[in-house]
Amino acid sequence: VSDMRPTVAITYPWPVSLTLREALSSRVVVADGGMGTMLQGFDLTLDDFGGLEGCNEILNVTRPEVVAAIHRAYYEAGADAVETNTFGANLAALGEYGISHRIGELAEAGARIARQVADELATPERPRWVLGSMGPGTKLPSLGHVAYADLRDGYATQAAGLIRGGVDGFQVETCQDLLQTKAAVVGAKRAMAEAGVRLPVCVNVTVETTGTMLMGSEIGAALTALEPLGIDVIGLNCATGPAEMTEHLRHLARHARIGVACMPNAGLPELTSDGAFYPLGPTDFADALDGYVDEFGLCLVGGCCGTTPEHVRQLSERVRGRGIGPRTPQAPASVSSLYADVPLR
Repeated sequence: VSDMRPTVAITYPWPVSLTLREALSSRVVVADGGMGTMLQGFDLTLDDFGGLEGCNEILNVTRPEVVAAIHRAYYEAGADAVETNTFGANLAALGEYGISHRIGELAEAGARIARQVADELATPERPRWVLGSMGPGTKLPSLGHVAYADLRDGYATQAAGLIRGGVDGFQVETCQDLLQTKAAVVGAKRAMAEAGVRLPVCVNVTVETTGTMLMGSEIGAALTALEPLGIDVIGLNCATGPAEMTEHLRHLARHARIGVACMPNAGLPELTSDGAFYPLGPTDFADALDGYVDEFGLCLVGGCCGTTPEHVRQLSERVRGRGIGPRTPQAPASVSSLYADVPLR
């Protein structure tokens, strides 16, 4: 299947001078992914979490001002886009707390917070975008932890809430299982078809230090399996710092016919008595991605765990608005198992 993208036109209920899709095809977009990192810096109580300790998405209704402050900090640091506080607003993650019936509510609330801040700071010369974060959850369908159809429908509910809240696109991220990733993409597309909109879908897979995704999938398998679903951007996030992503990004740059993204951690995490410590400072982080933008033709860059507004500020000063580096991808027809892709000869 060469193209499964719907032909419905995008309709925006909010004013924009440049759509996210147009930007991703013409220039480098800087996005944040450090909501979890920043939340750890607030003195939040169990009451703030509604008794559901660690459920960050509840803060969208109990402490929206905290979530808004984090979005504002990243925008003011230079981010073009922020990710909604909805990473865990899915069937598996909210199911752990017994509140999976609140997927749509929490997704919509998270999107509205980010949308409001984006609109406050946007100008005709400097649009601000909102990416609806769709995380992997806690169940792996390839191992039978959850039925694919249930997972897909849960993602459709999440995506519908994000659309109602006003997102400009979707960020399916930290993907560890290709079947889970497919469920998220198909769920997002079903929600868009129902709402009559077409928004860009960005997918970031997570490649561990072992060189594969958690389920053992190589980067070639991920590209072969996911690109035909009609996504707009494919890239990497989480698990490692930029250095460990080099070869996987090189493969995407050589073979992906869609945009390529990179949103690494601030280096490989080091366990300390105070928790995880990320060693890569803002300058070194910006240095790494500055080089990758040209070398791999990236269209979307940003940070994941351990990255702060200062990381985004220095990155933005280096690359924001830069034209996308030229690529001449060679994409041989291939098929893929869960683990590897095989070219058809």
